[in-house]
Amino acid sequence: MEEVKYIYDTQMLIEGKNLSEDAINDYITKNIEGDCLLAVGDDELIKIHFHTNEPYKVLEYALSLGEVYDVVIENMKRQAEGLKG
Repeated sequence: MEEVKYIYDTQMLIEGKNLSEDAINDYITKNIEGDCLLAVGDDELIKIHFHTNEPYKVLEYALSLGEVYDVVIENMKRQAEGLKG
């Protein structure tokens, strides 16, 4: 079985004003280690999906941008082992 490098599949919605997919993507890419980043939406609602070992950093950043909800953090290592994530 392949080793899971980034353990936490981190997902959330950010609701705010003047949000930018590109700015969010750039910030996360430059400041938080991980992979499989998706930041999609419009200037009022962005969905984040990111694999990282530091989900709290993604959440902290998202909270600085607006209201955060539908937060999901799943442990992909546990899932790969057949356990609840």
